[in-house]
Amino acid sequence: MVSGLYTLDELRQTIAADPQRWRPLVFTNGCFDLIHAGHVRYLQVARSLGKALVVGLNSDRSVQAIKPQAVGLPPRPIVPEQQRAEVLAALRAVDGVVIFAETTASQLLDSLQPDIYVKGGDYKLETLPEAAIVQAYGGHIELVQIEVPSSTSAIVKRILATNVT
Repeated sequence: MVSGLYTLDELRQTIAADPQRWRPLVFTNGCFDLIHAGHVRYLQVARSLGKALVVGLNSDRSVQAIKPQAVGLPPRPIVPEQQRAEVLAALRAVDGVVIFAETTASQLLDSLQPDIYVKGGDYKLETLPEAAIVQAYGGHIELVQIEVPSSTSAIVKRILATNVT
């Protein structure tokens, strides 16, 4: 069992049992395939917005659905969900991780109702699929500028472009 990794029911019960420790609750979500400095800084900023940060982690199946294999690139995710969850849960900024199978975090948001939902500054409210749910229960959405522009896809492309002899 990985410390900090919860099922949705466990997380709901844990938050309800000690709201002073968890609220205001900050939530973000993503694939977090190859953790890099951009992820770490993003999570640190997200965590600074409340008392606790929960990360919704896309399951392997949902990553495959939202990131179809591109020609010449390996299938995603590169790192299996349990390992991605373990790395995230070990980060100081992260208080809890919950893996979800859907392509959006809408069900998690509806269930947990975090006070603040954080996404990267590359999103816009109009194109954020979860925005309506967060707004419906009165939550706040914060779009955080990514300090280190990097991505798993860019890292993989850079590795593949290196001519190793």
